[in-house]
Amino acid sequence: MNAIVGTHDILLVTLDTLRYDVAQRLMDEGRTPGFASYLTWEKRHSPGSFTFASHAAMFAGFLPTPVTPGPHDRPFAAAFPGSATIAPETWVFDAPDLPAGLAQVGYRTVCVGGVGFFNGLSPLGSVLPGLFQESHWESSFGVTSPFGFERQLDRVEEVLGDVPDPVFLFLNVAAMHQPNRFYLPGAVDDSIDSHAAALEYVDRHISRLFDLMTRRRPCFVIVCSDHGTAYGEDGHVGHRVAHDVVWTVPYAEFVLDRSSDDQSV
Repeated sequence: MNAIVGTHDILLVTLDTLRYDVAQRLMDEGRTPGFASYLTWEKRHSPGSFTFASHAAMFAGFLPTPVTPGPHDRPFAAAFPGSATIAPETWVFDAPDLPAGLAQVGYRTVCVGGVGFFNGLSPLGSVLPGLFQESHWESSFGVTSPFGFERQLDRVEEVLGDVPDPVFLFLNVAAMHQPNRFYLPGAVDDSIDSHAAALEYVDRHISRLFDLMTRRRPCFVIVCSDHGTAYGEDGHVGHRVAHDVVWTVPYAEFVLDRSSDDQSV
C-alpha cells in the first residue's frame, strides 16, 4: 500500500448485507459475470455484525479478516502502538480514520451512501458520512429504491468529473439489504432468492463503476460485504446476531489499470 497511496485512486465498495455463501454460489453458477470479470471472492470474517459497527472498524483500518489463522497483515492501519497486524508493507496513517489519513496526503475523500447509517438525516446517520470531505445521499440511493445502484453511479460520475486530485471513493450499495423482494419478479416477501436477485442487479452495472474509476489513473479496489444477513437460519432473520451467515462475508482486492481492463487480484 505504500506504493499505492499517492499514485492510485482508491475505491472501497461495501455490498451491504451480502452473504458469502450467496456471492460464491452465484459466481459458481455463472450468474455474476460482471464481478467474475474482475475478481474472485475470498471468504472472510466481518469486523462487525451490523453496518455501523463494521464500517467504523473498516474506516479505522480493520477490514474483514481472512478465515485462516493469523495474524494477518493489514493493507492500511491507523497508528496504534502494539498492533500485531501492521507490517512494513502497511500504509500507516496518523489519524483516527482512513478518510482523514488519506486527506492528509492530498486525497479528496468522497462518500456515496446507501443504507440509513449514511443518509445524514439524523445525528447517528451523520457520523460515518461526516468522516469524509464530501458526502452524498438521497432517497433514490436507499434501500427502498429498485434502481439505487444506478442512481449512485450517476452521482459518482458527476463527482469524479469535478475532482482533479486523487480520490478515495467509498460507495455503500444498499440493494441487497431488505427490502429486496422487488428484484425477484412475483416475490411477496424478502428471501435468500431475492437477496441473490439483488446481487445480480448490482452485477449488471458494476463494470460501469470500475470504468469510471480508471479514467484518470490506476485504481486500487476493495469490494466486500460489511456483514451478512439471516433468512430464517436457526430461527434468525436479519443481522446484529452472532451467526455464521452474518459473520462470513465475501472480500476481494485488486488493482485496475487506467488504460485497459487488465487487473491483478
